Amino acid sequence: MRWNPLTSETARVVKLPEDLYPIDLHWFPRSIGGKKQSHAESFVLTSSDGKFHLISKLGRVEKSVEAHCGAVLAGRWNYEGTALVTVGEDGQVKIWSKSGMLRSTLAQQGSPVYSVAWGPDSEKVLYTSGKQLIIKPLQPNAKVLQWKAHDGLILKTDWNSVNDLILSGGEDCKYKVWDSYGRLLYSSQLQEYPITALAWAVDGELFAVGSFNTLRLCDKTGWSYALEKPNTGSIFNICWSIDGTQLAGACGNGHVLFAHVVEQRWEWKNFEITLIKRRTMKVHNVMNDAEDSLEFRDRVIKASLDYGYLVVSTSLQCYVFSTKNWNTPLIFDLKEGTVSLILQAERHFLLVDGGGLYLYSYEGRLISSPKYPGMRTDILNAQTVSLSNDTLAVKDKADEKVIYIFEALSGKPLGDGKPLTHKTEIVEIALDQKGLTSERKIAFIDKNRDLYITSVKRFGKEQKIVKIGTMVQTLAWNDASNILCGMQDTRLTVWYYPNTVYVDKDLLPKTLCEKDGSEFSKNPQIVSFVGNQITIRRADGSLVHLNISPYPGILHDYVRASRWEDAVRLCRFVKGPGAGSEAQDTRGHSPGLQTEVLEGFWEKRNQQEVFAVCRRAGSGLE
Repeated sequence: MRWNPLTSETARVVKLPEDLYPIDLHWFPRSIGGKKQSHAESFVLTSSDGKFHLISKLGRVEKSVEAHCGAVLAGRWNYEGTALVTVGEDGQVKIWSKSGMLRSTLAQQGSPVYSVAWGPDSEKVLYTSGKQLIIKPLQPNAKVLQWKAHDGLILKTDWNSVNDLILSGGEDCKYKVWDSYGRLLYSSQLQEYPITALAWAVDGELFAVGSFNTLRLCDKTGWSYALEKPNTGSIFNICWSIDGTQLAGACGNGHVLFAHVVEQRWEWKNFEITLIKRRTMKVHNVMNDAEDSLEFRDRVIKASLDYGYLVVSTSLQCYVFSTKNWNTPLIFDLKEGTVSLILQAERHFLLVDGGGLYLYSYEGRLISSPKYPGMRTDILNAQTVSLSNDTLAVKDKADEKVIYIFEALSGKPLGDGKPLTHKTEIVEIALDQKGLTSERKIAFIDKNRDLYITSVKRFGKEQKIVKIGTMVQTLAWNDASNILCGMQDTRLTVWYYPNTVYVDKDLLPKTLCEKDGSEFSKNPQIVSFVGNQITIRRADGSLVHLNISPYPGILHDYVRASRWEDAVRLCRFVKGPGAGSEAQDTRGHSPGLQTEVLEGFWEKRNQQEVFAVCRRAGSGLE
């Protein structure tokens, strides 16, 4: 059967023979890199007689293939649509071409395989085996990863291509989130019934879990946003719409259930915005308790609130609101309605959809559309793309050690066009937001959880990549000055002036502020760093707001404006460790005298001498 969620029309696609009992179906992927596929109007249907059937959208059975002994329990196309994997009661995992020719039998084992999923690069397959999860690469003789995931039979598993995380659920009444190395990131409490369905939303921000009379919506880190108790029997399969705003569930009582994601929230300074219905947002200004309602023609798919602007994409249009005036948004049409990511900088914003990357000004003018070889926009997220006023950085998926860097205004690769290359795979990237283009820095975390910083522009042949932190889980740059914060092991660390490493590495520890992070529990995420407030989301979903000292930010502003007298006055006023206290230091110099010497050097812009004085003083004058 086929439903249209907008008009609720129902139509029969195909009448199957009486003796054919379908078990699973999966649509051919729509498009890759903006190219429409010829097969895109067809789906694979697996059945209990050991066959799978390729069926067109119009209901014609193009091909039926004998695949397994016993029922074919699941069939999945890979992301490119170049291969199909099927698993069955006979314990076999088989790979087929898109026309239904057998390519290989990937695995044979004694127990039925209930669920299967492709890895993000379509090079590996994840499947269940009793209580075990197994990741097997397509290359022969490559290392297989296998681990005990549950205490009961695993019924469902899913692997997201954007965040590279794995879901599993089983008869032990638990659902779990794993990384692609088999490390457990989240395990749910014991549920009332076995987990019979689970699925990632395409963008990897949410997932849904189904069991008997239960539908749960969860964050990618595992905690639960919402719980519904529909009277449906067990939910056996869940599928998300491509834009991630709604899902359908196949229910044990023969019904199909449709659900929409609502009540998403966005916060910035004194504004809180909530999506209360599919096409309605409520704006709340907490300073004066004023409320506004924003109505849209079509359903809201993605939104972002930052730098004084709210950017909203619906299925057909993009709206840009200024926080100073909610009544007259700027509206322009979108080529593709499936915006998967919105990123904002102070002067412009980035839209990512199935066709490409598009940079727009807040007046709605298309500025540029950067491209790079092998571009796959469907797997980009806020951790792998970063935007500043003059630069755009994108982590490559084909080679995870590479970051492509573009000029924002022209969309052309920066400098000599060579991407930035690191020695190990990169997990997360972030560009600083303020200062001159020639001094733009990018911070990134690699697979070993080390934090590095480097200049975006290359001076000379070598790009100097400097390590400034270890065991870093998450990071964010401040929106108003180049201050960096990150969760480092069990501590929250703030680098007040990361550029120090380019002048003198020994001074870096003196520019750090560290706070105990044990209150954030394990795997906290930094949500935002606006002004002197850091917002952190704990593993249980609660938000924690932390304030850091406002003075480093003010000092950054003074230095940017070359207001050196004010900067020195501020330092004297704050009287941090050692600086400005009139006590004599061990060498018999009074710090007051040194401060005067220091000011003399500042006025002459003689940086080397300034640092020499600071080092000689050794009294925290740095």
